[in-house]
Amino acid sequence: MYRGAVLGLGNVAIHGHLPGWRGRRDVQIVAAADARASQRAECEAHLPGARWYDSPEALLDGEALDFVDVCTPPSSHALLALRALDKGLHVLCEKPLVSSPHDLRRVAEAATAAGRVLHTVHNWHHAPLVRATDAAIRAGRIGAVREVVWQTLRTQPAVAANGDGWRMDPEIGGGGVLTDHGWHVSYVIPRWVGARPEAVSARLETRRHRRFAVEDTATVRLHFPDAVADVLLTWAADTRENHAHVLGTAGRIEIEDDTLVLTADGREERRRFPPPLSDGSAHPDWFTAIADEFITRVRDAGARESSPNLDEAAVCIAVECGARESSRAGGERRALSAGAVGSAR
Repeated sequence: MYRGAVLGLGNVAIHGHLPGWRGRRDVQIVAAADARASQRAECEAHLPGARWYDSPEALLDGEALDFVDVCTPPSSHALLALRALDKGLHVLCEKPLVSSPHDLRRVAEAATAAGRVLHTVHNWHHAPLVRATDAAIRAGRIGAVREVVWQTLRTQPAVAANGDGWRMDPEIGGGGVLTDHGWHVSYVIPRWVGARPEAVSARLETRRHRRFAVEDTATVRLHFPDAVADVLLTWAADTRENHAHVLGTAGRIEIEDDTLVLTADGREERRRFPPPLSDGSAHPDWFTAIADEFITRVRDAGARESSPNLDEAAVCIAVECGARESSRAGGERRALSAGAVGSAR
């Protein structure tokens, strides 16, 4: 039985992570912490018997644990991960794992030194529609991928617990729609293409939500050795939808929120993979696979010398940093580092 604790008891923890943990027989969530006193009632409701702490720091000092699940806003991720690793704990952390290559090196090196697992939540890999798309590409159904178009359309940011608007505060959230949704795109599309992006060009803007201190729209192009991906992310749409198309040398895939349309060899196949990609923001059904990944890595921690998950995180960070630099330069193309995290567990 692995003893875990949740740091940050907001919407994604309550409605996304806890259902997955409660369904496991090898994990017990014994404690939770949040700086907001109002969340204590949520702890009592969703984690009966778990101990409550008024801060993550107090919990880390007061509990004997195997791992922590970090669900706090992004600005706290690096520090909490480092503190947990220093105490010899495995760490699962919501995206974005950290905000800079420097912080990624720090947490990855700390995990390696401690001999502990550091893993971030790349849950869109486990959306049924994304999985089906990936399986079709891996099976060679559309040949080599040459072009991807992706659109994430939202009318506003996801609302945090108690209406907290930290996603609109750059000091807490790190950035706007690019930070919130761009991370997912930056690990999903490279897997489809089968390569790391070499460069990025982007324009960030505010189209509707003028009161926000962060961008509400990001137009991003990812440049691969033999492919290109054009991405639109916005909180300024009139409807909530997700669309994508993947063009290969032998066919194409269209994604229509919950439907996959595959065209190849002169035939069209249409299948639904509910729920829609735009359905909610917590996605508890996708978290089960994340919990499996994490606990499997914890169980095998001594045998693993590399982490594809952290290598994906490195790509996500490079894309965001490069996109912001490109936008400041008027959309100029910016090369991305080819390095990987490597030996982090």
